[in-house]
Formats: sequence, C-alpha cells, structure tokens
Amino acid sequence: MKEKMIQRYSAAERVNHWIVAGCFLLLAASGLAFFYPPFFWLTSLFGTPQLARIIHPFLGVVMVLAFARQFFRYVRHNLIDKEDIKWLKSVKQVMGGAEVGDTGRYNAGQKGMFWVMTGCLLLLLGSGIIAWRPYFAQNFPIPVIRIALLVHATAAVGLIAGIVVHVYAAIWVKGTIRAMIEGVVSHAWAKKHHPRWFREMTGRNR
Repeated sequence: MKEKMIQRYSAAERVNHWIVAGCFLLLAASGLAFFYPPFFWLTSLFGTPQLARIIHPFLGVVMVLAFARQFFRYVRHNLIDKEDIKWLKSVKQVMGGAEVGDTGRYNAGQKGMFWVMTGCLLLLLGSGIIAWRPYFAQNFPIPVIRIALLVHATAAVGLIAGIVVHVYAAIWVKGTIRAMIEGVVSHAWAKKHHPRWFREMTGRNR
C-alpha cells in the first residue's frame, strides 16, 4: 500500500531554505578563516583571501534577505503557545524519543531555533554594516568598530552552534530531511511529530 503524503514545503520554500543554507556555509567558512588563523586556508574556496573578504559581506546581505522571506512566511507558526510550555517542561522525555503536547507546525525546539537565528542575524547585520569597509566603517569611530566586530564574532559563534543543533535534530528525527528535499512528509510522521498541524492540513482527527 502506497504511503500517504502531505506537502510540508513548496518548491519555492525549499529553494529559499537552501539559499540560506548555502550562504551560511560560505559565510561560516570565510568568517572562521578571518577569525582563527589555522582556518585561513578556507579562503581558498573563494580564490584569494582578498576576494573572500570582499564577497563575505555581500553573501551576508543575501542570507539576511533570504531569511527575511522565511521570517515573514513562518513567523505566525513560531509564536510560543501553551503546548510549547508542555514540550519544554518535558524536554528530557522528548530527548528520549517521546512526543509531548499537541504540537502544531513547529515544536518548541524548532521555534527556539527560529528566534535564535532571527536574533543572531539581526546582530550580524547591524555589526557587519558598522565594520564594512569601504562602504560604512569610515562613518564610525574605531572603538565602535571594535565593539561591532566583537558582537559580530559572538553572534556568528551563536548562529553556528544553533545550526549544528538544527542539523543534528533534522538527522535525528527520521523523515525531517526528506521534507526539505522532496517537500513532503508521511501521514504517520505528521501525526506523530506535529499532530495539530496534521489535523489542520487534513481535517482529520486520526
């Protein structure tokens, strides 16, 4: 019997996601190269260190714009509700594989990642503009630029850590990666992990 499927992400949503992911990988590589000398060899991905430094901020702008599209599309699904409180209070059971609460399109962990990414990208954008030579940095005093660079590095480390957790969770919960590659999930997956969303999509209680 053929497995029943539900569309979770459209083609446009998936393309947008992978644009964000691709920009993140390139930004993380170039950022680590600038921040930590043993990783300087990563600048070769861009041809030369000089080219990596030029491209880095432009890639950041592309990533922020692509994520902004995701933000406005998904923000209403990422507002915290009482079911998320249940999920957070039972995180040990969740880590053991149990499902807790009547979860909608996203669980509390996914919502947390959404807001962490939003906050980090806002900090990265603001601090990156301040430190961006030759376009904006000349408008700020050196102490402000140094603080901006510290904020930029801290937000980048926070974002990298969050993405690592995000990727691990996607691999850990079988069927999640398929949603972002093929755009669909099975009825069984939806009922188990996101029961309220399953009912909203199908109009069924079981």
